[in-house]
Amino acid sequence: MSRELVELDLRDFENNKDEFVKKMGNALEDIGFFALMGHEIELDLLSQCYKNSEKFFNNDYKMKSKYEKNEIHCQRGYTRFGKEHSKDNPAPDLKEFYQVGRTLEKDHPEYGNFLHNVWPEEVPELKNNLETLYSKLEECSNKLLQACSIYLGMEENWLTSMAKDGNTILRVIHYPPLPENRDPNSVRSSQHEDINLITLLCASTEGGLEVMDHDGSWFKVETGPEFIVVDTGDMIQNITNGLFKSTTHRVVNPDNSNLRRFSMPMFVHPRNEIDLTPLPKFIEMTGGEQKFENITAGEYLHQRLVEIGLADS
Repeated sequence: MSRELVELDLRDFENNKDEFVKKMGNALEDIGFFALMGHEIELDLLSQCYKNSEKFFNNDYKMKSKYEKNEIHCQRGYTRFGKEHSKDNPAPDLKEFYQVGRTLEKDHPEYGNFLHNVWPEEVPELKNNLETLYSKLEECSNKLLQACSIYLGMEENWLTSMAKDGNTILRVIHYPPLPENRDPNSVRSSQHEDINLITLLCASTEGGLEVMDHDGSWFKVETGPEFIVVDTGDMIQNITNGLFKSTTHRVVNPDNSNLRRFSMPMFVHPRNEIDLTPLPKFIEMTGGEQKFENITAGEYLHQRLVEIGLADS
């Protein structure tokens, strides 16, 4: 029987906190994924985000390239089709995407040190769509980070304090029809692990997401549109010494090569200076041996940008 993700309702974090925290923590220790409803993100908002994102991606590369910021390793704005690859597969992923981060006011103390969003003037509605979604997803993520902290026996705001003013990214991904001349080793998103603390993946327009189970087999993630798929990434795995899993997943090519797919993950990041060295408490809980490296969030992120082809060194 194929595995199915644990399904949780975020409203239970207020109404039945102990049970919610236990079920969520067990899922993240086991497979590193769960499905979440009750997050108050309306399907109409997702529909508007996808509709206006499609308007942008329907343009030719000459227009889209105006928003490709190679000088900041494409951490904001547009990334062209086939530029990114997974850290373990040099063949390019069959996708293009647009990334936005948090918007800081000019009087914010970190304004001068922060990467700033770029917005396509050809699709002005996209700015309001994505800023609204970003805000709602971050509110949701803060509750989940609080739940993670409680499960781990830490102060409730342990993880949310790391993510405050962090480099959290909302990425809109377009997987176009499969090109006939594609690299035979290319798939829409080759198997990989997310680098961040947690990821919140809004309902995609088509299927294709698969997760690797403990025995190396793959199972399809099939949830209704009312669910957000949540997974833990390398950074939280690192600081917990592997107590929380960062599980391998991928997006496979469809049988119908003409099928397009859109998805919108939010990658929740801590601030660059946050130390992700495994804590002694978690080393003891996971066998007494440190399994992961001493590294900051900024060092880890740059290392991954090099590994996936977005930064040179």
